[in-house]
Amino acid sequence: MNIRILEAIDQCIPSQWDSLFDTEYPFLQHRFLSLLESSGSVCPRTGWEPKHLLLEQDGQPVAAMPLYLKQHSWGEYVFDHTWADAYHDHGLAYYPKLLTAIPFTPATGPRIGIAPDIDAKILIPQLVKTVQTLAKQWGVSSWHLLFPEPQLSTELEAQNMMRRTGVQYHWMNANYHNFDDFIDTFPSRKRKNILRERRTARKNLHIKRLIGKDITPDWWDFMHIMYQRTYLKRNGTGGYLTEDFFKNLGQTMGNQVMLCVAESNDTESMNNKAAAALFFRDDKTLYGRYWGCQQEYDFLHFELCYYQGIEFAIEQKLSRFDAGAQGEHKIKRGFEPVETYSTHWIHNPDFASAIQHFIHQETSHIKQYISEACELLPYKTHNK
Repeated sequence: MNIRILEAIDQCIPSQWDSLFDTEYPFLQHRFLSLLESSGSVCPRTGWEPKHLLLEQDGQPVAAMPLYLKQHSWGEYVFDHTWADAYHDHGLAYYPKLLTAIPFTPATGPRIGIAPDIDAKILIPQLVKTVQTLAKQWGVSSWHLLFPEPQLSTELEAQNMMRRTGVQYHWMNANYHNFDDFIDTFPSRKRKNILRERRTARKNLHIKRLIGKDITPDWWDFMHIMYQRTYLKRNGTGGYLTEDFFKNLGQTMGNQVMLCVAESNDTESMNNKAAAALFFRDDKTLYGRYWGCQQEYDFLHFELCYYQGIEFAIEQKLSRFDAGAQGEHKIKRGFEPVETYSTHWIHNPDFASAIQHFIHQETSHIKQYISEACELLPYKTHNK
């Protein structure tokens, strides 16, 4: 089996890459990864150096995996800064490291694409050994694979990779007919709170959802500015994604991208754009990503980022709404705590042992937290 290392995703024919994954999951599609790279959002300068793997047999691609040589741990949403600090304290280098993930995207999904006539049980062990060999050749400390689907995380754990558990909050569609049908599962007081939040958020604002080609360039310009403002408030930076990324996103991703926008009803204003929230979708799931607003409006974040997303998921008969990382406030709005996973290979055996011990303790705490958090869900019964 021949192994090709792609220094850019465009070194692989788009149809070949996409056929190996055979999924509508938006973030692993060739066009999305290519836009990240061509826009300058992902490149060696930003600390994300593409080293994608393409495995070929008899001249035909049989497997693929996104892979990056990382010089830092930013934009990953699985935090290993304490591991890096421990390496530094012992006079060792944690960076560079290898990372299999979707840049800046903590959304569970496929991570390894395998041709349908290839036995995954045979290929995955070969792939793991390949990455470990490359890691040793390149002098990196570790390999991390983030937000895989549960089955892959289990298969990688069987290859002596450490499985780490995290938590996110996802909304699940119990075949609701509309938003009212959904909140009818809440006790009266909690249902009234949601309706009050929605009325308050929409006061003096016009809210609409724009999909694909309906998103005009002025809205993409606005979304980019809002994205930058949000990151400036959060960590003092302008964020990871460039202006070119947003300008080309609608044309690149088509109907898999949506903006939920709010406009002021003030007709005298020259620019009445108030806020915007960015979503992606596939055939089963809605993914909430970024948002920003010109000024503070009561409950507008909840309306644009959560309630509009729930309405859209119901209308489109999507089974799940992944509204992004973190946010315990999502629980009382019907988002359930769910386990997420990452897998890790650490070259240094002493650090591997210590990190395994840490992960074991962390996992116990997270499972206990999820059990307790489920008791806070707002439904009349937990079975909905």
